[in-house]
Amino acid sequence: MTDQSPPPPHDEEENEVLRAARELQAQKEAAEATEAADKAAGAKGGKKIGWKTAAGIGVGSAAVLAALLYANRDKLK
Repeated sequence: MTDQSPPPPHDEEENEVLRAARELQAQKEAAEATEAADKAAGAKGGKKIGWKTAAGIGVGSAAVLAALLYANRDKLK
């Protein structure tokens, strides 16, 4: 799993635009990591994963992150 971006500082309240931007950045990083792993597996003769699988992993990661943020919204304030 890729490293997740750190939570925002406590003195700055995170709004939905900043949260969406951070989630988008995390999704892009996950897609880049998946693409790099796909290229590495192809170079070693391993089995490649399809773009649909990679997209599903990225979207799933963003959904998990959003769920965790929602569940911990009271603790972040």
